[in-house]
Amino acid sequence: MLGPALALGLIGLWDDIKNLPPLPRFIAQSVAGVFTASILIITDNVGNPTGSAIFDSVITVIWVVGICNSINFFDNLDGGAAGTVAISSIALAYLALSGDQYLIAALSTVTAGATLGFLVWNKSPAKIYMGDAGALFLGVLLATLTVRFEPSTQSQLSSYLIPVFLLAIPILDTTVAVSSRIKRHLSPFQGGQDHLSHRLIRAGYSRRAAALSLWGLSALFAIITVLISQVNQISANYFALPAAMLWAILFILFFRTKDA
Repeated sequence: MLGPALALGLIGLWDDIKNLPPLPRFIAQSVAGVFTASILIITDNVGNPTGSAIFDSVITVIWVVGICNSINFFDNLDGGAAGTVAISSIALAYLALSGDQYLIAALSTVTAGATLGFLVWNKSPAKIYMGDAGALFLGVLLATLTVRFEPSTQSQLSSYLIPVFLLAIPILDTTVAVSSRIKRHLSPFQGGQDHLSHRLIRAGYSRRAAALSLWGLSALFAIITVLISQVNQISANYFALPAAMLWAILFILFFRTKDA
């Protein structure tokens, strides 16, 4: 896990310095995703397997590459990505500790501590910035930790939704931005002012209020994730389905706001 994370972090640093085009970055992320997925599958470390090694491999590659891009895309507001990663890491640490998965709990705790310490200087107005180096590194860490995590919920549907809910807001941000760019016939990989934070600011929020709103939504989904893991199958579905509906409503609301 740390090998691909470090490799992508260095590529991200190179991108921060040289401003690489999207294709080389995407290829590097895909290679890291394939490598990480291969290691996880070979060593039987997929926490929530589907029963098919091929399907597990495909899902893991898509997940690692997707989350890397989501965290990178989400780093567009002072403190936005750092605070959200910290919240997701704290929730994951709690879930892993409750399930006696101590390695995942330890690495999640370290990630949370690092991002909270970073947030002291990264909150608005920011004095330091994460850049692609930090965002890609954190993306690989979170993607791999959530793949390795074995949910303890009794509901199969909920067990698959737990990693998604843990990172629901970065995924929402990427989905809204990419959908908006495709709608406007733009490249999904180009930069833009169409992320959740930009839409909140155009709606009248201050930068700090926008960050707090995104943290609040992340915390809400993190709490739902913890609740899902601690109740029986029927109750888990009562939490999971409304949470999925809330995510869909948020997508519609954000997507319908002004793009730029």
